[in-house]
Amino acid sequence: MEENATSLEHHFLIAMPQLRDPNFNGTVTYLWRHDDNGALGVVINRCSRLPISDLMSELKITVSDDMVARLSEKKVMAGGPVERSKGFIVHPTTDEWEYTMRVNDDVSLSMSKDILQAIARGEGPDRYLIALGCAGWESGQLEQEISDNAWLTVPADPEILFSEDFDNMAKAAAGILGVSLSQLSSLTGHS
Repeated sequence: MEENATSLEHHFLIAMPQLRDPNFNGTVTYLWRHDDNGALGVVINRCSRLPISDLMSELKITVSDDMVARLSEKKVMAGGPVERSKGFIVHPTTDEWEYTMRVNDDVSLSMSKDILQAIARGEGPDRYLIALGCAGWESGQLEQEISDNAWLTVPADPEILFSEDFDNMAKAAAGILGVSLSQLSSLTGHS
């Protein structure tokens, strides 16, 4: 990606109150790519009903005995309406896996089975988010939605990204800007 001053790579998109699209209403999305071709991200605060242990079973990945309870409690995230059958693992930039894209010094994205196998053995990253599906925007589409006040943008914070306090993620992300979501208006205006 070409670096530019307007890139929202490694940012959160917080859905504004007027965003009624059921795919994004009330969500926080982590953007891992944003360039002239469009943007890609994953919704980080919408759990699916699927426990990670069940996903591992569907993929025929053996879960070690000491990881069964943890992976049975932790849910796969509903990452977005695009490529819902594809898995995305967001994790700290530590180890390299078969297919890992480094977003920055703090966060990477992997989409290969080897990281899931390592997680199942208890040898993967300590903090991670597994999502099925992602969110995608064509060139200029996200910029237009931001101009239409559909999204509030804020630089991503790994502590929020890897938090499992899904109900308060939007509040925490908005707090980075000193904004209270309860005081946001659904009315828009431009000068």
